[in-house]
Amino acid sequence: MAIREKHDGKLAGRMDVRVWLRLLSCSTIIEKRLRRRFADRYDTTLPRFDVLATLERHPDGVTMGELSRALLVSNGNVTALVRQLEGAGLVSTRSPEGDRRSSIVALTAEGRSHFAELAAAHHAWIKGMFAGVPNADLRALFDLLATVKASIAAEDSEADETDEANETGGAGGRERE
Repeated sequence: MAIREKHDGKLAGRMDVRVWLRLLSCSTIIEKRLRRRFADRYDTTLPRFDVLATLERHPDGVTMGELSRALLVSNGNVTALVRQLEGAGLVSTRSPEGDRRSSIVALTAEGRSHFAELAAAHHAWIKGMFAGVPNADLRALFDLLATVKASIAAEDSEADETDEANETGGAGGRERE
């Protein structure tokens, strides 16, 4: 089954935008498939999987703040997810000695077992979606995406410098009146 391209080639000559749209399209399709499969086959969500995956990499547990930073989400979102997983017996929370205000979250034995099952399915799904791409092409794509990622990071730094210069009146910016 072919996947329709957004704008179906109407952006001829705008290769940067076309590449971005193709990346977005691929990412969105993969994410939708993962979400649907986790829901249909395991009655869970991709965010819950992400929490379990993060905790699996930290066997001694992490604080709620560390978990929210690792997942790039708000503390409130993490708290709700952790409460759901705790209710299902997949994670446990405890207060560190001498600090009752924070919580350390860790996988339970049941959580480790459940995550192992989810991770195996996740790996198989990803492998299936990329099965039509030769390993050499996957490696080349991985390397090209590293270049794209570096370009994005550099642009952000340049934009920050330009914004600062414009605010202070330097580097082509206007002085404030």
